[in-house]
Amino acid sequence: MSKKPIGVVYSTNPDYQYQYDDEPQAETLPPARQRLRVSLDRHHRGGKTVTLITGFVGTDDDLQALGKTLKNRCGVGGSAKDGEIIIQGDHLERVRQLLAADGYTVR
Repeated sequence: MSKKPIGVVYSTNPDYQYQYDDEPQAETLPPARQRLRVSLDRHHRGGKTVTLITGFVGTDDDLQALGKTLKNRCGVGGSAKDGEIIIQGDHLERVRQLLAADGYTVR
């Protein structure tokens, strides 16, 4: 990921300090302190049902890792981005059991 300067593209001042657009990522909470919500969703998905996991607090890499683990254990596809994990199909109970077994608090 590259840093992008904010506002100024080039300066002839040799002492100019660029400001960078750094978004601090939240530190990943341990599974016992995570409060995840698992639900079914059909909105804007062409009538297809997906299992939606929201409420994850942590880095994008940890979100991707959890999403990959859930997709592998359920044997389906999906994605993990924008703080939520999407699992294709109706796997509500299976995902709840898997998350609870890993120590997450599931609602």
